[in-house]
Formats: sequence, C-alpha cells, structure tokens
Amino acid sequence: MIRRASTPLLLLGAVAYAWAAQEVVVDFESAVPLLAEGKANRVPQWEEKGVVFTLAHEPERTKGKGMLMFFTHLSSGHKGIVCAMATEPIPVRATFPKPVSSVTVSFWGSTGMPAVLEAFDAEGQVVDRAALDSVPGRKAPGDGVPIFSMTVKASRIAYIQFSGPREGEYLAADDVRFTPVDGDRK
Repeated sequence: MIRRASTPLLLLGAVAYAWAAQEVVVDFESAVPLLAEGKANRVPQWEEKGVVFTLAHEPERTKGKGMLMFFTHLSSGHKGIVCAMATEPIPVRATFPKPVSSVTVSFWGSTGMPAVLEAFDAEGQVVDRAALDSVPGRKAPGDGVPIFSMTVKASRIAYIQFSGPREGEYLAADDVRFTPVDGDRK
C-alpha cells in the first residue's frame, strides 16, 4: 500500500522537477512599438514572464529620464527591446525572478558595432561574458539585417546586461531564452 501511494508522488515530483528546468522565452511580441499618434513607445521598464527589463543605470550625460524602446525588425516583423537613449548608450538589464543557469539572447543591431552580453550573480559580480567585435552585417543590399545569438552560462545568474552600441547605434534583443536553476524555490 505504501509503495502504491508513493509512486504517484514520485512521478509528480519528477514532472515538477523537469518543469522547473524548462526553457522560458521572452519575445516582446505583446509590446506596442508605436503609440496611436505615431510616436515611439518609450517606457522606463518592461516586464514579461517575470523578467524585468530596465536600463543598467540612469543617464549621466543627459538630463532625460532613462527609457527603453521597442523596435521592429523590418525583415521578420519581430519586436525587439533597445536602449532609447541614442546619444548616451546605456546597457539594458534583464533581471530574472529566480536564479537561472543559462541565458541566450537573439539580437540584431547596427552593422560593424561590438556586442556584449554579461551575466551577473546576486552580488553583482560578472559570472560569464560573451562578446563580438562586430555584429554580422548584410551580405547584399537587399538582405535583411541578420539576427544572431549570444549565450552566457553560470550556476546562479540573477541578471544579464547587453551593450555595445556607440552613440547613434543600436542593439535590439529579439528574444531572451533562459533556464531556471533546477529545484530553486526562492
């Protein structure tokens, strides 16, 4: 009798454990890039699936409030999130509701600029970093802007930041895929 009662509990536990380690995808598709009057939709933060997107810090050279903006990839129609501060590039931060072990971000950006993806632990220490000296560019004038991916991994990532654009350039996150730490219940 004890054996029969424990079997469903073990199966339920195994399913819950596997579910906790499932990859979660944030894709910004519910965002509205343009407001009714045709102005860009700029927001101080965006939350989707528990992940909170903000700028890594407030502007230092300008008096404006730090904002994020949604940007549409012309070839695919996908929506991405970027720093809206064109004259003062500031890293975009994504803070996870629970620690994660892996984060992959798909990007597109200004041709020839660098791209950096950094993972941080809860104490603010860099635990992994991925970088490109130059984002991929179009192979021919009629081609769309290429989408590329970068991944960081560590045992307990609390947040990531992506950066790289210089003044007047952009780096848009098309989607963010992350795996919660197995068994974490915080």
